[in-house]
Amino acid sequence: MAKIKDLSFGVCFAGSIALNIFFVTNNLFGIYENKQLSWSQRAGAEAEAVAAVSCSGHGRAYLDGLVVDGKPVCECNTCYEGPHCSHFLPDCAADADSGDPLFLEPFWMQNAESSALLVAGWHRMSYVFGDQSSMSQELQKHILKVHSIARNAITKGKYLVFGVGSTQLLSAAVFALSLNSSSPARVVAESPYYPVYKTQTDFFETVHFEFKGDALLIKNTSDSAGNVIEFVTSPNNPDGNLRKAVLQGVSVNAIYDHAYYWPHFSAIPAPADEDIMIFTISKLTGHAGSRFGWALVKDKDVYLNMQKYISLAEFSISRDTQLRALQLLKVVLKGDGREIFHFAYEKMRDRWEKISQTVSLSKHFTVQDIPPQYCNFFEKVRGPSPAYIWLKCEREEDTNCSAVLLAANIIGRSGSLFDAEDRYVRLSLLKSDDDFNLLLYRLKELVSKEGGADTL
Repeated sequence: MAKIKDLSFGVCFAGSIALNIFFVTNNLFGIYENKQLSWSQRAGAEAEAVAAVSCSGHGRAYLDGLVVDGKPVCECNTCYEGPHCSHFLPDCAADADSGDPLFLEPFWMQNAESSALLVAGWHRMSYVFGDQSSMSQELQKHILKVHSIARNAITKGKYLVFGVGSTQLLSAAVFALSLNSSSPARVVAESPYYPVYKTQTDFFETVHFEFKGDALLIKNTSDSAGNVIEFVTSPNNPDGNLRKAVLQGVSVNAIYDHAYYWPHFSAIPAPADEDIMIFTISKLTGHAGSRFGWALVKDKDVYLNMQKYISLAEFSISRDTQLRALQLLKVVLKGDGREIFHFAYEKMRDRWEKISQTVSLSKHFTVQDIPPQYCNFFEKVRGPSPAYIWLKCEREEDTNCSAVLLAANIIGRSGSLFDAEDRYVRLSLLKSDDDFNLLLYRLKELVSKEGGADTL
């Protein structure tokens, strides 16, 4: 009998809950039917309306974009124009200069609902979180989980620092490593290297540090005394090869820029475990405009000085930026957390194969060699899928490869910007499908005009 009584009580209790839900739901539906929409429904409707604007698949309308006659205006992709971005400009150059990671836009359109974010006007108005910190604890947890799934970094025993993209963190690391130096620290990087290392170090040059160019120049001379800071980009920008520090010694500190050390750009032979490792959401999710990055730092004093730099420069990282990063990483971690890496790898591999196959038919151009390598993420040997093509003009007379490509209506980034010869040009594979398809078309056109070249 006791069991029956318990069961009867449970049924009645469940029925009571069901009736309450019924009345609350009907009340809410009544509000909707009376068009007494709350702020969230209005904001959602506005976002849906902008997203629904037709730009012919060659552009987008945005909530913060131009509005004409009360309607959002399409922002067209390169080489398209018109009110709906439907008119292609046939003589337009293929612009492969920037590293704008728009190749991931289709992934986020497929995940529109789960990645959407609705923010109240009163969200996080304070300088600090409830625990008086400036860093979201939930975001920290999600970052560590992403690394554990990607198998690209050892996070145990490391401090986490947030920054305005990886660019600010690179500067913060130089500041932290040079702060107590008795003489100016020499900042170096092995050529070819990412140009920002030089331009940013030169811009912020103080009595504490100065840029000294190619790391190999110091290695090959007897002048190796004093504090040295080496930027190590792995995979390297521009050529996509994995790298280790050139310089060793008690007075040498390395800053590892792992912006591209994700399974979609490179094989992950082992989790990175350096003293300072810098990552960015830009190359993980494609959201370059959100300006969010993080560093994993082993030494506590270096960590505290990097935090001091960020605090003085920004006070802290925008709460809105941290919220969006958290929402994006929630999508990344859906299911087994591998979907975005498979999607992005397949796209980048396909782009690399199409471009390298085209260039292989040329007698005038070559691309970098990236050997197949075992990947800890895919658990197998995998081929290349780099972010950039490092193209070389092979003819003796083509000393300015950028000019050669420009004559063929292709815009790239000159080798000299990377402290390399101008026989080299970096071509981005990261941009939109429209950009890539035009780049491929222009390259095929260029190679087909070579005397004696195989037919494409």
